[in-house]
Amino acid sequence: MTSRSSVYRTGERLLVERERLLLQETLDSGKSSKEKNRLGQFATPTQLAQHILQQGMDLLGEGSLVRFLDPAIGTGSFFSALLSAAPPERIQIARGFEIDPYYGVPSQSFWANSKLEILLEDFTAAEPPPEEEERFNLLICNPPYVRHHHIKNGNKARLQARISGVSSSAISGLAGLYCYFMLLSHHWMQKGGIAGWLVPSEFMDVNYGTTVKDYLLDKVTLLQIHRFAPHDVQFGDAVVSSAVVWFRNGKPPQDLRVPFTYGGTLSEPQIERAVTVRDLRGERKWTRFPAQRKRRKRSVHKLADLFAIKRGLATGANSFFIMSESKVTQLGLPEDVVRPILPSPRSLESDEVESRSDGIPLLPERHFLLDCRMREEEVMKAYPTVWAYLEQGRRAVADGYLCRSRKPWYSQEDRPPAPILCTYLGRRKGKSGHPFRFILNNSQATATNVYLLLYPHPPLARAAEEDPSLYRAIWDELRRLSPEDLLQEGRVYGGGLHKLEPRELGNVPIDGIAARIPRLRGFLKAGQLELL
Repeated sequence: MTSRSSVYRTGERLLVERERLLLQETLDSGKSSKEKNRLGQFATPTQLAQHILQQGMDLLGEGSLVRFLDPAIGTGSFFSALLSAAPPERIQIARGFEIDPYYGVPSQSFWANSKLEILLEDFTAAEPPPEEEERFNLLICNPPYVRHHHIKNGNKARLQARISGVSSSAISGLAGLYCYFMLLSHHWMQKGGIAGWLVPSEFMDVNYGTTVKDYLLDKVTLLQIHRFAPHDVQFGDAVVSSAVVWFRNGKPPQDLRVPFTYGGTLSEPQIERAVTVRDLRGERKWTRFPAQRKRRKRSVHKLADLFAIKRGLATGANSFFIMSESKVTQLGLPEDVVRPILPSPRSLESDEVESRSDGIPLLPERHFLLDCRMREEEVMKAYPTVWAYLEQGRRAVADGYLCRSRKPWYSQEDRPPAPILCTYLGRRKGKSGHPFRFILNNSQATATNVYLLLYPHPPLARAAEEDPSLYRAIWDELRRLSPEDLLQEGRVYGGGLHKLEPRELGNVPIDGIAARIPRLRGFLKAGQLELL
């Protein structure tokens, strides 16, 4: 195997990288996608690693000795890129952490003759060097993309305690592991040191990203945020929109303007705009930059002033609880324990759901939700056919994550039919296309969590009882909203998949709707709509 003590020469560097990629491929093939997803293990592509390291060296400055740290090193893609960006004599020290021995042990062997020291430890539990001169001036990392629900066994409380004092705000329990990595790295960096993080761009928009954003604005000097276009997925095995965040360890100047770049590459972005720290503090959705400027004016009216918005119900096992009309008949299930439910948006050809006189949707295929609130002994006695069906699914369904927390396990969330629904996920078709659909529901069907359900506040509900056309008028106006009105409130994932959470949909501005519908004439101080 090629010596790694002096691989700055192009030919040797390319050979080492080919060998590292072969090691990466061999190790990846021995793990299932489920395992890698759970541990957030997504390898950095070679070209991207090289672009990031070159920019890091440019920010560090010519001639500076490099003290390199990668807190989640894997097989060493960033260190390999460092060897092509800096001559060996500039690399004073290089260290990496790897929590998973499956990757860490082979990587230790692979880099044994180089300056890279790989520690088989959990970076989040390691103690930073006590002395300034022992810390690092170039920290580059693609941290594990582990969702909050996979941070278990008391680790979440431990992590929250460890970052106390790093940011001016407490971190949410919904934060992913990469947020903790970014904050915990602070005490590993030398004064004036450079950090580059390849992370999901979602932290710029979600509430749990507030702590990270506060850190970037208060504790360090934010140098640049580059966001890759959603269709330009950086990781073939992760549907996530990525960003590279650069900062220097040092207090920011008061007049700081941060370059926000988008699309293309780090060195040749499609769009670029400098944003003041003041504007960043006043904006909850940083992904509006650089394509858009700061909001000129906060909207007076929001959709949440008209409706309480909730996710549709999560059954815990759609294949068991949702069934066709013919299956309901075949099983002999009584009307008391089933209610109509809308199919997925893909199966809805129209944005308006018509209804039969009994409230069941007029659709080519009608579906029903099994929803029984009776105790088991009551079901056994009153509805033998229902009991027989529940017994069929007990072993496979009752112990599921959602069902085992319910009493009884076969009951469902309280989600009455909503007059208007909005799809939860969607992709944009063309530059002017809408990723989301608003559905007018004239039936008594409920819906699953692929929809957001819009429930009118009491004043609007009362007015709609007197004038049922009011919902149609609002629905017509909602469909006329520009895509940007919705997209600037939501978030986007790799491959151009857009998502709206209930609160985000509630923040959509509707000043124009309030002005164009005469019945909607103002708002009470409590935020509820006043209908005159």
